[in-house]
Amino acid sequence: MTASNHDAFRDLSSGTPAPFSLAARSLPVVLGLQFLLAGQALYGGIGWGAHATVGGLVSLPVLALAGYAVLVPWLRGFAWWAGALLVLYLGQVALAANGGAALALHPFNAALLLTASLVLLFKVERRNARCRDTKAS
Repeated sequence: MTASNHDAFRDLSSGTPAPFSLAARSLPVVLGLQFLLAGQALYGGIGWGAHATVGGLVSLPVLALAGYAVLVPWLRGFAWWAGALLVLYLGQVALAANGGAALALHPFNAALLLTASLVLLFKVERRNARCRDTKAS
């Protein structure tokens, strides 16, 4: 997957849109914050309001990543991971909305969501590095 003709490396001269890179960088940070807020809600007595609010804000980078990956031709190499993030996020919302026994899967799905966001971030940063190398040569 490191070949120069891999989909994630298409049209390097076009670069990577800044909002796409920003969304990829911010998503793991916001998801990490979600883990901290969940711990505080469980053991720190702050309530679940902040966790729910930030959970809604997670949709912004997820939708940005999915939208850019589908709409920008040279970012289509990221569509699989961006789509996986979207499906995992929608699953996360559904698990939270159902309550009860479904909530038992909520932390596991959150871990999958964080893992997928880190994989996508790695791939975006690798593309950014290749774009810089292309401009330098």
